[in-house]
Amino acid sequence: MELAFLAFTDKGFQLAQKLAESLGGSVMRCGQPDSLKEWTAREFARADGLVFVGAAGIAVRAIAPHLDKKWKDPAVVVVDETARFAISLVSGHLGGANRLTRMIASRCGAQPVITTATDVNGVFGVDDWAREQGLWIPDPQHIRLISSKLLAGGTIRLYSRWPISGRCPEGVELVSDLPADVAVSFRGEEEATLSLVAPAVVLGIGCRKGTPTEKLEQVLQDFLTEAGLDGRAISMVASIELKKEEPGLLAFCQAHNWSFVTYTAQQLIRVSGNFSPSDFVKRVTGVDNVCERSAVAAAGGALLYSKFAKEGVTMAAALKAPVLTWNQGISPETEA
Repeated sequence: MELAFLAFTDKGFQLAQKLAESLGGSVMRCGQPDSLKEWTAREFARADGLVFVGAAGIAVRAIAPHLDKKWKDPAVVVVDETARFAISLVSGHLGGANRLTRMIASRCGAQPVITTATDVNGVFGVDDWAREQGLWIPDPQHIRLISSKLLAGGTIRLYSRWPISGRCPEGVELVSDLPADVAVSFRGEEEATLSLVAPAVVLGIGCRKGTPTEKLEQVLQDFLTEAGLDGRAISMVASIELKKEEPGLLAFCQAHNWSFVTYTAQQLIRVSGNFSPSDFVKRVTGVDNVCERSAVAAAGGALLYSKFAKEGVTMAAALKAPVLTWNQGISPETEA
């Protein structure tokens, strides 16, 4: 989490430096050199979390022109310069401000002030849980429907394609099929009020030598449309070892922040499953299929979508089971 601290007094600046040393992040004394307006505009667009060390009113006025939606805004926390209170101000769940507030409070001895309804009522926060599990929410505007049901004393039905370890929270019924109130899957589910999408898709790629990044991007969009997937469900890319230094492919993965793994032809040959063979690919690489076999090898799971071929590029997808738990994170007292 990229943090930015702003203090308004010398005393506050010392506290900001102490917190930044513990949590990481940049520190600035207001007006040295940037004004409050300049600093807020820059960091609101850049950082994951803004921490104002000073009066809450100043922070509120500073961020007001930049506020958009809770699923887009960064976390905003206010700490008074004597470290009596740490206040979660904006994006408590999806932005992680509540968690950041507790972490700050544990570092400086402040009283954490959390005002989100699910927290103060001791109700399961589905958006907070989703963020900590690394799940993407396609329709975040539906979160309120789930939270409202829980706050009214109701029970939500939650379906997950994968096991979730730990004890199911109060107010949540884990079900084995759809329809449900909440669905955890690798794509948006129409039979759920709220979908939580896990980055559980491994993209297998084969391509000609010298294939440019732009070509890979074009084929990716066509593949995603064909497969009915969203790119945010992809967690990594896999291919054959021959492609481990392919410039266009490396730049493609870097642009999406996807990890990239490769396998030798012998390793791919040993991958079990029904794959689409190609004599040409076998003559060139030593194995009859690259995209499907590499996707399955990296995922350790079943092939999800078979070979899609276009303009010298092949793509396939396999499912890699995410690790899900009901435990909502490490205690801020013990987290580094």
